[in-house]
Amino acid sequence: MTRVAKVVAISVLSLAMLGAGAVGLSRVVGGPMGPIEGNRTPPTMQSHPVIAGALGTVIANLQTRVRTLPTDWRSFADLGLAYVQQARVTADPSYYPKAEGVLQRSLALNGAANFDAMTGMAALAAARHDFSGALAWGDRAKEVNPYSANVHAVIGDALVELGRYQQAFAEFGKMIDLRPDLSTYARVSYAWELQGNLPNAERAMRLALESAGTSSDSAWASYQLGELEWNQGNVAQAEGYYRRALAADPTYLPPHAGLGKVAQAKGRTAAAIRQYSRLVERYPLPEYVIALGDLYTVAGRPDLAARQYALVHAEERLLQANGVNVDLEIALFDADHRVDVADGLARARADWVRRQSVHVADALGWTLYASGRFDEALRYANRALELGTRSALFHFHRAMIERALGRVGAARRDLSTALDINPHFSILWSQRAARALSSLGGAR
Repeated sequence: MTRVAKVVAISVLSLAMLGAGAVGLSRVVGGPMGPIEGNRTPPTMQSHPVIAGALGTVIANLQTRVRTLPTDWRSFADLGLAYVQQARVTADPSYYPKAEGVLQRSLALNGAANFDAMTGMAALAAARHDFSGALAWGDRAKEVNPYSANVHAVIGDALVELGRYQQAFAEFGKMIDLRPDLSTYARVSYAWELQGNLPNAERAMRLALESAGTSSDSAWASYQLGELEWNQGNVAQAEGYYRRALAADPTYLPPHAGLGKVAQAKGRTAAAIRQYSRLVERYPLPEYVIALGDLYTVAGRPDLAARQYALVHAEERLLQANGVNVDLEIALFDADHRVDVADGLARARADWVRRQSVHVADALGWTLYASGRFDEALRYANRALELGTRSALFHFHRAMIERALGRVGAARRDLSTALDINPHFSILWSQRAARALSSLGGAR
């Protein structure tokens, strides 16, 4: 899963409720956001899980209110946003149809100037990976209130996912000028990361951490800093941020995945399995289930790996049944694990028709490689790296395609780059990358 499955992302509820600010990005990060030429995006910035019990109380109170006041369109909109967040907190996509129902009810009560419901529909569409829909709803919301940082954030997120980077960065520039805070700094960080400017990405995320107003916000920002360090191969620094996140909010679960990656990087596979097993029991996101299966695979326990992979397929069916497009995730999973590669390729091609982001380009290139279509695969692998993104996985994928085409020098360079960026970039592929480099006469 991508950091649009990964990372990426800001609490939908906090987006709707935070206030406005006035400091421009050029005064805090070191350069204007708008003119960043040429690069960046991920998946939809994933929301950070808040305490499920607290959110459950919010939902219960809103449900009582709309039953008591069935024409209160604002409360219906708030309830829709809360359902979207609850789906992410609990990894239960059955909340998405509930969100759609109450948001549509809010719009039926007030369809002309209902900014909250429009932004809620944009958030719901993004959560379902319908980024064209998210953009359309964001544009409608902007007509109602063009001076909202939230709406520029929502539009920018959708544009990033669609691969329309320069427009996205322009929206983020407007957003940060309107309101510099945790959610807006985090988006700026992601934009810099997509473009390969990791010092600016870290600087912006540290500003997000400094802007955190609660312990859960501090935990989320600390975890994101850990991910930035991890993606650069800085295991010790990443571990420090993961532990800082847990110290800030022990109920926040993603840092356990971070510590699992750290354990695996240190050669402690059994400890990594324990971390991910506990995490999957409490928060069974497909990316964590896949990671646990991959750990069992490298540990030589294929029966237990198969059990996790079967769960992934069950989760994919559940997501699809609740309106979530998982073509990108299925394509990558199928290519990695050589499961129904033809179907994975069809899904990757379909996703590319919808959106031309670097992540979709990488997935399509990798599925073409798995299908033996190496020349075509290389074209998309090159597209994946056109922003300058410092992704070890992107470089590994291109290297394997180049190797298959007999381009030994290019493959050696990309393998070296991947391992220089992060020698522990993948549970499945890091050791394979090192062996492939050795076979090509490279050394580390």
